[in-house]
Amino acid sequence: MTRPDATHILMTGPMMAYAADQLKARFTVHEYWKAEDKAAFLREVADKVRGIAGGGHVRIDGALFDALPKLEMIANFGVGYDNVDAAEAGRRGLVVSNTPDVLTDEVADLAIGLLIATVRQLPQVDRYLREGKWLKAPYPLTTSLRKRKVGIVGLGRIGKAVAQRVEAFGLPVVYHGRSRQADVAYRYYPSLVEMAADVDTLISVAPGGASTHHIINAEVLKALGPDGILINVGRGTVVDEQALIAALRDKTILSAGLDVFEDEPRVPAELIAIDHVVLLPHVGSASVHTREQMGQLVVDNLVSWFEGKGPLTPVAETPWPKG
Repeated sequence: MTRPDATHILMTGPMMAYAADQLKARFTVHEYWKAEDKAAFLREVADKVRGIAGGGHVRIDGALFDALPKLEMIANFGVGYDNVDAAEAGRRGLVVSNTPDVLTDEVADLAIGLLIATVRQLPQVDRYLREGKWLKAPYPLTTSLRKRKVGIVGLGRIGKAVAQRVEAFGLPVVYHGRSRQADVAYRYYPSLVEMAADVDTLISVAPGGASTHHIINAEVLKALGPDGILINVGRGTVVDEQALIAALRDKTILSAGLDVFEDEPRVPAELIAIDHVVLLPHVGSASVHTREQMGQLVVDNLVSWFEGKGPLTPVAETPWPKG
């Protein structure tokens, strides 16, 4: 959409009409994902674009910053922003925002649903009935939530919401993260391997990035043990996917429920072939209600910035006001 009187922004991927229509009403929007020759497209808008509405799997990094010399603000769709090189943005004086809080409850609900579905094999049970197998025999007994102990990897906003829900089921909760949180009563483990050895259920809500890459590896999975269940609703890169596939095949752990993967939307065929795992296509926040709130926060961050009020939800690497 071309509006010569409006600020120009780049939209890296499609967004819900609820948010996209608002952006187009307030800005001149350049739809990057539609361009066949993206380098040529960027050259055409290089002297105009001042903001980015980002999300999806498009990498927003130094190369894109170089192509957009007038860029000021990147509003990312999602609480996770590992698709954005926020550290580089900060070095260049750019501001990055994300969409925290508005998706906390939705993702936490999904984590618990995924946990129950994995423990009680709900997708497999559903298939069993649909295939007519119940007519021949009852479904085999499954494992249970009872007597399980849950270790949460990444006790941020969503991690705390997951912990509250887990406690409501009467299960003990412990956690691992970069550091102990003074205001948290749950037991803290500085070592992820030690925590995995002391629990039988890991729920990962950890963000992506270099510091968390493959922290759930073969050693952690071995420590989790043969009754162990891994749930991941954070970022796929936190888990060494090949080590997980091997652990599932070898029965090093019992099962896994995954909403995120290393190379989304590509999921390894070896993982898909393992029948006793539960796999979801990254739908943690995927309700109309929550996605509309996330989109609204993208719009509000951009509007606030270009009205001179600063970002509403800046990320840690680009604090506001600047120190």
